Amino acid sequence: MLPGLDVRELEQWMLRNQPQLLGDQPLGATLIAGGRSNLTYALEATSQPLVLRRPPLGHVQATAHDMQREFRVISALGATGVPVPRAVLFVDDPDAGVDAPFYLMQRVEGRTFTSRRDNAGYEPGQLRELSLELVRTLAHLHSIVPAEIGLGDFGRPAGFLTRQVERWGTQYDGSRSRSLRELDELQLKLRGGIPQTQRSSILHGDYRLDNALVHDVEGTPHLRAILDWEMATLGDSLTDLGLLGLYWNINNYPDVPRGAVPSSVWAEDGYPSFEELVEEYSATVGMTLPELPWYIAMAAFKLAVILEGIHYRYQAGQTVGAGFDQIGRLVTPLARTGLRYLDGQ
Repeated sequence: MLPGLDVRELEQWMLRNQPQLLGDQPLGATLIAGGRSNLTYALEATSQPLVLRRPPLGHVQATAHDMQREFRVISALGATGVPVPRAVLFVDDPDAGVDAPFYLMQRVEGRTFTSRRDNAGYEPGQLRELSLELVRTLAHLHSIVPAEIGLGDFGRPAGFLTRQVERWGTQYDGSRSRSLRELDELQLKLRGGIPQTQRSSILHGDYRLDNALVHDVEGTPHLRAILDWEMATLGDSLTDLGLLGLYWNINNYPDVPRGAVPSSVWAEDGYPSFEELVEEYSATVGMTLPELPWYIAMAAFKLAVILEGIHYRYQAGQTVGAGFDQIGRLVTPLARTGLRYLDGQ
């Protein structure tokens, strides 16, 4: 039995409830490597290529890893031009072989860009265009009117930033197991400097290049699908842009070891600067953007809290796969990065 999934129980459940999804061979499943949060499995011997997504094992915050919300948003975005996998089925049944709600979606062919090795074989101009396509896709997502695709009640834009600071503070409190002075300081400074929202929209919540599947068209890389919508909601559009900025520059921060966080973004290989991405976003949405340090610092706080939650689960023996032993060491460097942004450095 795979961690978090009893394949035989799932197969029997599907025979009773969704037989059209099964093929003519016994159902199989493989845990897809690379996840640090929700668990994702490729199902084998199904009638169509399928992926199963479920929450992580063990310690999970009450407001996190909501499979039904993730399923709802990719279902709604399916006809908007935002590239997402096709949503197939949401399941909340303890007899289905999974001890938590989960969903099935189309398995999309493509590759993720998670390290510098993934840039091999591409010209600098191709990687630059892929980057601009990524930020234009974000601008397109932010231009969609939520009510027009059935997401008018998907979040509460009013007071969003204040609630975000408090929500991630609550997440942090729920995973406390050690003293983190810089992270506490960052939280206080964020709370004291919340900006005025200029534009609200559908948010991805974790938008970055390594959360996208890329495929080649005549040797040129293009976006195939945006993945990992577990944090999607309605709120201040610049939070998505701020988080993209944090990840875009992650290899340039003095306290964060290069390669410690998945990223293929190296300026030497042709990737544009984050400032160029901001210009492209601004031109696409047709508005002048304010300064972004608070939003990038908020992204640093959010990522640090997420990693602290993963560290908490690792300490409790509730993670699946390798690499979790180093996660906790990144929390304080990220907090310092956020503080530098707020201090104008």
